[in-house]
Amino acid sequence: MVIDSTFWVAISFLIFLGGLVYLKIPHKINEILEKLINDIKNEIDESEKLRSEAKILLDNAQGKLDTAQTINNSILEQAKKDCDHLIIEMNDKFHKLAEVKKKLTENKIIQMKESALKEIKDISVKIAVESVKKIINTSVDKSKLDTLFNKNLEETKAVLKKVNS
Repeated sequence: MVIDSTFWVAISFLIFLGGLVYLKIPHKINEILEKLINDIKNEIDESEKLRSEAKILLDNAQGKLDTAQTINNSILEQAKKDCDHLIIEMNDKFHKLAEVKKKLTENKIIQMKESALKEIKDISVKIAVESVKKIINTSVDKSKLDTLFNKNLEETKAVLKKVNS
């Protein structure tokens, strides 16, 4: 057997491996790897907890959002009902007020008509009285005066009947 450089490389490799085993390097590497594996497992477990907590929070938030949406819809429906009711109420008030104003105006017109008729009657009576005075002053004949008086009296009665009806 010839001792060449390959033999010495193999021997030095075995001595190197023996030194590693003597110094417990594989054990230390194994401990470091196990520690890293445990750290990764702990991080995975913690992330799973955070994910489940986030899911619970998301479900709670979704429930609150659904509740808020339901409340919002009910408030909108109530506001629409109140608005419709208010519109109907205001419309009724407007029509009632218009009816009252119409009646007041009609009453005022009737009063003005009655007042005008009364004034016409008063003026016609004054005119008749004045006519009678003029006739009396200008006429001397008693028979003519009686005839004229009766004629004027009949005319005045006819005019008053027309005015009253």
